[in-house]
Amino acid sequence: RLKDWLFEVQERGAGEVLLTSIDRDGTKFGYDLEMLSLARDVLDIPIIASGGAGNFSDFLEVFNIGIDAALAASIFHFGEISPIELKKYLREKGVYVRI
Repeated sequence: RLKDWLFEVQERGAGEVLLTSIDRDGTKFGYDLEMLSLARDVLDIPIIASGGAGNFSDFLEVFNIGIDAALAASIFHFGEISPIELKKYLREKGVYVRI
């Protein structure tokens, strides 16, 4: 069903998709890479990953499978890492980010 929905969203003219795993949102267990990989296989438009970020490597994994952007909240709200620390980490790993 997700595959059909993604295809329809793109066909209706969406310029990008914000894809949230509600099951993982706020858990800090990592993004749903299986769901995001399926979306990457179906869509030709940018994808924003959401739901589950818990550490630096979660972001790197998302970018390594070809996702265009990643959203996070809990890890920043609770001060576990800062946005600038994350950006520096990603840049060191070869991911383009604006600092």
